Amino acid sequence: MRIAVCDDEKETRDMCAEKVRELYPDAEVSLYQSGEELLLACVRPDILLLDIKMPGKNGMETAREFRRSNKNTIIIFVTALEDYVFQAFDVGAFHYLVKPFDEKKFMEVMSNAAEESLERKRGKYANGKKNLPALIINTGGRHIAVNLEEIIYAEVYDRKVVIHTMDTDIEYYGRMKELEKKAGDDFYRSHRAFLVNFNFVRKYDGSIIYLEKGQALMSKQNYRDFVKKYLKYIQRKGRE
Repeated sequence: MRIAVCDDEKETRDMCAEKVRELYPDAEVSLYQSGEELLLACVRPDILLLDIKMPGKNGMETAREFRRSNKNTIIIFVTALEDYVFQAFDVGAFHYLVKPFDEKKFMEVMSNAAEESLERKRGKYANGKKNLPALIINTGGRHIAVNLEEIIYAEVYDRKVVIHTMDTDIEYYGRMKELEKKAGDDFYRSHRAFLVNFNFVRKYDGSIIYLEKGQALMSKQNYRDFVKKYLKYIQRKGRE
């Protein structure tokens, strides 16, 4: 297992490295003192412990750039700044450790991250998507099976529910509330007319959710709850 630590403070780098080696003596540990150094190294670690407040490129900028070529690396932010907790999950962060943290919490997060890394290597997730049950839809006199993990989002349009996938759009007469119940915890009703799959969320703000394909409206009153549920979804993925 390859684990990288990127922090401008030598004391923090050494402390994280020491704890990692205690947990995983055979792990290959790499240390970096800046985001620029990490990016220039072109490393592909299984787990990255990343500080946010650093000279030059901060941790968020580094993570966004790093993510372009490292889709499967598990990123854990290790920082004294709590203000970035929601932004952290825009770059697919696995966890957000706020300094000072105790050894028990660090060990717990690292253990969950290591398990997730192994599951990804074993192919538990196909293309990053967990296998979910199929949904049977009656449309145009035909019954169509739609895999829930393939649904990017659904919307209500002209008294119909429209399901959007990467390949097609499916319209049928139904109620969004019923679809919401069947979809489960991997989906969120961001607006009365929109249901989104957390797995396809790429970024969001107080009014719009930007998905891998298309966009969904966000009700202002739902924003904080959406962020909370999305954070829990990311954490849950690491434990399953």
